[in-house]
Amino acid sequence: MMDDSDLLRLQFILRVEKSAIPVAQLSPTSLAYIGDAVYELYIRTHFLLPPKKISDYHNQVVSKVRAETQAAYLQELEPYLTESEQNVIRRGRNGAKREPKRLSPQLYQQASSLETLIGYLYLSDPQRLKQLLGKLKLD
Repeated sequence: MMDDSDLLRLQFILRVEKSAIPVAQLSPTSLAYIGDAVYELYIRTHFLLPPKKISDYHNQVVSKVRAETQAAYLQELEPYLTESEQNVIRRGRNGAKREPKRLSPQLYQQASSLETLIGYLYLSDPQRLKQLLGKLKLD
C-alpha cells in the first residue's frame, strides 16, 4: 500500500507531459537509458526520509540500483505484467548486447529488461509505472 510520501515521490518523478516521442520506434537501449535514470531517481527519492547522512543515502541507493537487485525486482514484478509489458521485457533482454564485466550476461539482461520496461512506461503510461513501482519491496 502506498502512503502520502510514496505518492509525492511518484508525482515528482512522473511529471511528464504527453510525449511527442513515438515510443514504439525507440530502441530497447534508448528505453533502458531513460528507464535507468527514472529508476534511480525513484530509488533516491524513496530514501530521502527520514533525513540521513549523504553516505547513508548513497549506500542504500547503491544497494537498490545494482543489476542483481534490478533482476530480482523484475522477477518480483513478472506475475503482474501484461502481455505487452512482457513483450517490452523481451525486447529489452534481446537489446542487451554488451558483455558485462562483473556479472553473468543473464543477470545483465534481466536488469536491462527492467530498465527498458521502466523507460517504456515512463514515456507511454506513467500511471501503470506508478502501479508497478508501488509493488516493489524497497525496505
